[in-house]
Amino acid sequence: MMLGMALCFAVLETTAKWLSRSYPVPVVVWVRYAVHVGLMLLIFAPAMGTALVRTAQPGGQLGRAVLMLGSTLCNFGAVAFLPLAEVKAISFVSPLLVALLAVWLLGENVSRARWVAILVGFGATLFIVRPGSAMLNPAVLLALGSAGCYSLYQILTRKVSADDDPRTSLFYTALVGAVLMTFMLPHVWHPLRWQDAPLFLLLGGAGMTGHYLLIKALEIEHASALSPFGYTQLLWIGLTGWVVFGDFPDAHSLIGMSIIVASGLYVAWGHRVTRRDEEPDSAIE
Repeated sequence: MMLGMALCFAVLETTAKWLSRSYPVPVVVWVRYAVHVGLMLLIFAPAMGTALVRTAQPGGQLGRAVLMLGSTLCNFGAVAFLPLAEVKAISFVSPLLVALLAVWLLGENVSRARWVAILVGFGATLFIVRPGSAMLNPAVLLALGSAGCYSLYQILTRKVSADDDPRTSLFYTALVGAVLMTFMLPHVWHPLRWQDAPLFLLLGGAGMTGHYLLIKALEIEHASALSPFGYTQLLWIGLTGWVVFGDFPDAHSLIGMSIIVASGLYVAWGHRVTRRDEEPDSAIE
């Protein structure tokens, strides 16, 4: 399930980059969420009925959805201008940010070794973007913004997950995103071409399927055990970026990616060893 999730997210971002060549990024984001909503209504609504929209924390669900929308907008904007692998590598500072934010928002303790791993991971991000080089452009800030929004999204998800069905949370994430992006459409609208319909379905279907596989995987196994499989997204993204767009990470990026992955795994697994009674913040939580 985790390997399938990694493939789905790679397909999602590759398709988004391809479509962003022909459509404004907000239109691509709207399509992603609109198709996601339609598929969930088609697949889950007949069995769940009103339970699909029943929530004990409407405010928390709204906050989660807005943060995920912000992450998606920034991510799709970044992949429109930067190679896929570099954007994905930068986004993987998210588990490090979660560990950092957990100290402030959740009152968790972070060991000295984990602080070192967090700082090393951030340093690796700078190694990839290389301040002063051509890689440092405004799109890098979008990639970092995506990681920041997603980190806050994970923190808020932990606060609301005890009260709502995961499928309900997944539905609200898509519904709020689709509704908010609909208000933006008059300002950015670009007619959709029928020949792109398969790509639109692939975009929304890959996003919904990836998140659903993640939910089902977490029902079976702890996040700390699953987190290494989440990093296989880098392999898929590197492959699709090379095959579809001719982009292949340079030596700086490959070294930085390796350091970020190692730091993220230490933050997840190191916490698991020292605190077996508490589930760690992981790259795929």
